[in-house]
Amino acid sequence: MLNNLLANFGDMFKNLWNSLGFNSGSFASTWPNYVMLLISFVLMYLAIVKKFEPLLLLPIAFGMFLINLPGAYNVVWGTYPDASTVTLEEFQEMSIVLPEGWQFIDGQLWTIQSGELQLVTQEMFNVELQAGGIQLPVGVWFSDGTLLRQVAHTYENVQNKGLLWYLFYGVQNVIYPPLIFLGIGAMTDFGPLISNPKSMIIGAAAQLGVFLTLIAASLIGFNVAAAASIAIIGGADGPTAIYVTQKMSAWSMFNGKSIDLLSAIAVAAYSYMALIPIIQKPIMRLLVPKKERQIKMKPLRTVSKVEKIIFPILVTLVVGILLPDAVPLLGMLMLGNLLKECGVCDRLSSQAQNGLMNTVTIFLGVSVGCKAYGGTFLQLSTLGIIGLGLVAFACGTIGGLLVARLMCKLSGGKINPLIGSAGVSAVPMAARISEDVGRESDPSNHLLMHAMGPNVAGVIGSAIAAGFLLAII
Repeated sequence: MLNNLLANFGDMFKNLWNSLGFNSGSFASTWPNYVMLLISFVLMYLAIVKKFEPLLLLPIAFGMFLINLPGAYNVVWGTYPDASTVTLEEFQEMSIVLPEGWQFIDGQLWTIQSGELQLVTQEMFNVELQAGGIQLPVGVWFSDGTLLRQVAHTYENVQNKGLLWYLFYGVQNVIYPPLIFLGIGAMTDFGPLISNPKSMIIGAAAQLGVFLTLIAASLIGFNVAAAASIAIIGGADGPTAIYVTQKMSAWSMFNGKSIDLLSAIAVAAYSYMALIPIIQKPIMRLLVPKKERQIKMKPLRTVSKVEKIIFPILVTLVVGILLPDAVPLLGMLMLGNLLKECGVCDRLSSQAQNGLMNTVTIFLGVSVGCKAYGGTFLQLSTLGIIGLGLVAFACGTIGGLLVARLMCKLSGGKINPLIGSAGVSAVPMAARISEDVGRESDPSNHLLMHAMGPNVAGVIGSAIAAGFLLAII
C-alpha cells in the first residue's frame, strides 16, 4: 500500500516536472521567445508609463507576453498534429515513385504477393527505400503501413484549441476591424469635415505614404499582396491595416517565400500611431515655416442635423457603388456615425461607443499580440516591415502637409498648413498634434476643430485606399 502511494506521488511529481514551461517539447521557449518577452515589457512601459495609445498597445503587448511565456503556446493557442494521412488527391499531386506492383489505397501502401493484396510492412518499405525503389518528397514518410505527411502550422490545423485561438477567430475572419470602425463612427463628429469639404483633399493627399510604400516594398522583395498590406500602415489606421493584411494573407510572400505579416504590421501600425508626437512634430516644424504656423483660421460654420444625417448615407452610397471592397469598413464607420447623429438610437450609439468598442478592442489587441511568437516573428522580413511602416507614416504626414501648404498659398493665407498632418487617420491624436504645434508658435491659436476635418477625411481616405488596393490586387 505504502509503495503504491509513493509510486503515485512519484508519478505526480514527474508529471509536474514534465509540465514545466522549460520542458514543453517543440514549443519550449528559445532565445527569440525571450527577446519577444523583453519587447512586450517595452510596449507595456510605453502604454502604461508614457500613455502611448494604451487602449490597444497594452492588450497587444500582453498578448505577445502570453504567447511567448515558456511552455504556454500549447495551452493558450493549441497544439498542432505532427502528421496526417496522405489523401488520394495529395498522392496524385506529389512526385512519389513506388516499386512495381505496389498500390496506394486509402492512405496505405499495399503490394500483391501470391496473387493477393497485402499491407506493406515497415521492413519491406525500408528494404525498397535503401535499394532506391521508392522516392518520397520532403515532408512525407511511411509508418506501420500508412503514408503520412507533415502538417503545416496553419490556423486551420490547430488541435486542442486554446483561448487565444478562439479570440483570433475574429481576426482570422476579419470581424473585429469593421466592428472597431462601427465604434469609431459612433464616437466621431463629422461636422468639421462637412463644414469644410476641402478637408477631403488633405485626407486624400495623406494617402501618399500608402502608394509610395507600395512601390518601395515591391522593390525590396515583397510581392504585390504583401506590399499592399505593408503600405496601408501609411494610413495610420490599425483596424484597416489588419483588415487588408488578413485579406491578403494567403498571397503574401517575401523573396519567394510565404510569410505571416499580421503581427509585424499590427505592431508597427499601432506603435507608430502611439508615437505620433515623436514622428510628426519634427516633420511639421521642418516643412511649415513659423509664419505659416501662426496663421489663425476663421471659425467653422455650424452644421445642421439634416446635413449630419444625410452625409453618412450619401458617402456610403457613392463609395459603395464605385468601390464595393471598401464597404465593410466604410459602411460600418458610417452606420456608427448615423446611430450617433440620428437622435433616435441613443442606446445603440452608446453601446457602440462603450461596451462593444471596449470588448472588441481587448479581443483585437490580445489576438494580434499573440501572433508575435518569437519563432516566427523575429525574421528579416519583420525588420523590413517595421522600417517601411515608418516610411509610410512619414510620407503620409508629408503628403498632407505639402498639399495643405499649397492650399494655404491658393487661399491667400487663410489655411494653416499644420492641419495637413492630421490627414492621417489616427483620430483624434493627429488633430491634437496640429493643435499642439500651432500653440507652440502662438499660444492663442486653436486649430483642433479645423484639424478634425482632415483627420476624419483621413479615416475615410484610408478605408477607400484599402478598398482600392483590395480591388486591384
